[in-house]
Amino acid sequence: MATYMESLQKHFQSNGRVRETQGHSAKVHSVAWSCDGKKLASGSFDKTVNVYNLERDRLSKDITFRGHGDSVDQLCWHPSNPEQLVTASGDKTVRIWDIRSSKPVATVNTKGENINICWSPDGSTIAVGNKEDLITFIDAKTHRSRAEEQFKYEINEITWNNDGDLFYLTSGQGTFIILSYPDLKLLHTQCAHPANCICLEFDPSKSYFAVGSADALVSLWDVEEIVCVRTFPRLEWPVRTLSFSHDGKMLASASEDLVIDIAEVETGEKIAEVTLEMPTFTVAWNPKRHLLAFACDDRDRDRDAGTVKIFGLQNDS
Repeated sequence: MATYMESLQKHFQSNGRVRETQGHSAKVHSVAWSCDGKKLASGSFDKTVNVYNLERDRLSKDITFRGHGDSVDQLCWHPSNPEQLVTASGDKTVRIWDIRSSKPVATVNTKGENINICWSPDGSTIAVGNKEDLITFIDAKTHRSRAEEQFKYEINEITWNNDGDLFYLTSGQGTFIILSYPDLKLLHTQCAHPANCICLEFDPSKSYFAVGSADALVSLWDVEEIVCVRTFPRLEWPVRTLSFSHDGKMLASASEDLVIDIAEVETGEKIAEVTLEMPTFTVAWNPKRHLLAFACDDRDRDRDAGTVKIFGLQNDS
């Protein structure tokens, strides 16, 4: 009898295909799903944010948010409210949006050009990082700064753990750093890779987190023990983006390689791969279905400029 993973692998091979939606006039930097999996948002170099409705296995553009004065480099949705999202831009602002309104709920001025952002699991706080490696914690209700943490070395990714009591960062020193939250005390610095640690993602089951590195490896870590349990070695370029599937069984990773690698978490074996024509720096699994959203670099290719794509099963639910 075929295992669950073997069945899924067979389905991807026979039914999995890529569908494209033209959303922007320039490169898409970030894609993310709402918590209910019904909407996808994308942020672009063209300074806009798009929200799409997921209809069966296709996307249709719903709203375009305008107002940022520079590239929208990263965005994320509220962890439990499927109508709110937050964006980080090089225009030195963070903006909170409600999909029921065309104007931002709030515009928060920050001290630098923002490149990464995340929302705490309880929805109370937004953390934003800028190019000067300053992390600012913003109260999601008052829109005022709660705390700041300046680092003397390169910070690449920021995120809370699933319980919201720890704050993780990846560094240019090949480490990830764990801070207590909310007091932001240093608890642990872990050497993880011989090159820059770029991205970090927690799995929904709370068992693991994954780290992507400039050494082209993805490492999988036990949440409780903080030990590396396996690595995923199939990419050949710095790993730029990671995403766990909603059931925690699959991990997607991508980079300048012209494939997205989809691996089984428990064994590290390849389940599927998505063949590309250009590098991919943002991937996101739908939180309810086996649908993977992504966007490709558009350099020298007008055809891919501003395109958002999804890969998955035609009848998956």
